[in-house]
Amino acid sequence: MYLCYIDESGTSAIPGNTSHFVLVGISIPIEFWKESDRSIIEIKKKYALEDSEIHTAWILRPYLEQRKIPNFDSLDFNNRRAAVETYRKTELYRLQRKNNSKQYKQAMKNFRETEKYIHLNHMERVAFINDVAKCISKWTYAHLFAECIDKTFFNPNKTITNIDEQAFEQLVSRFEQFLKRNKTRDYGLIIHDNNQNVEEKHTKLMKKFYKTGTLWTNVECIIETPLFVNSQFTSMVQIADVCGFAIRRYLEKGEDQLFNLVYRIADIFADKVVGVRHFTQKGCTCLICRSHRR
Repeated sequence: MYLCYIDESGTSAIPGNTSHFVLVGISIPIEFWKESDRSIIEIKKKYALEDSEIHTAWILRPYLEQRKIPNFDSLDFNNRRAAVETYRKTELYRLQRKNNSKQYKQAMKNFRETEKYIHLNHMERVAFINDVAKCISKWTYAHLFAECIDKTFFNPNKTITNIDEQAFEQLVSRFEQFLKRNKTRDYGLIIHDNNQNVEEKHTKLMKKFYKTGTLWTNVECIIETPLFVNSQFTSMVQIADVCGFAIRRYLEKGEDQLFNLVYRIADIFADKVVGVRHFTQKGCTCLICRSHRR
């Protein structure tokens, strides 16, 4: 049996604040689950992040206050954390006195989302994500699936589905076809990051696929509707977050360091990458498009 952990990167809203929407699934045989989970926990321990969720976009942001703390890099983790917390409290009090509610709310959100990582400087946070990506790249038993939609070329007037639905249908189809290729006809279960806006929609879509199939295949090997879990407590959903971020940043910014690592486990059949697709203009020369046409 295979577990397929799903997460998204970017926003499906048009135009939204990202040019791409990426839905990622990383599939792991159930017998390798404990080994995979243990390897990620070991990396977290190295960076004192045992109880922290991997949220790649927040981890890799620059934390400007760290640059303003004298000798920040020479401090130990406890003193770094104390110094950043003191600075942030002072900043929140300053914004309160200015009566700038918009800036105050944004600062509160930024500080809340990055609180777990403030003891690491930027180079250490980059190293942490690189270590995770290197670990993923060695999982020869894992298979990566992704639908990457360039919203510039997505015309909702010419499709019968929206961006969310297209991405989910593509991912389900590829995971199902992968399961059918196996001689043992393995079963699969989809495990999704808990999102109230997505839960009802994807559950209904999955029930529809069981009855009528997707556009490309009948659904026979994927069991049950998606299981929704809190990503804070599920390492493998966090790994899907890393993969989604790496793919989206490659497509939007040309950043290939993380991408080249996670792309090694993209699902391949007949020497062609079939698990990952870039929905974009004809003639795109990105590695995903070149690998998909091969």
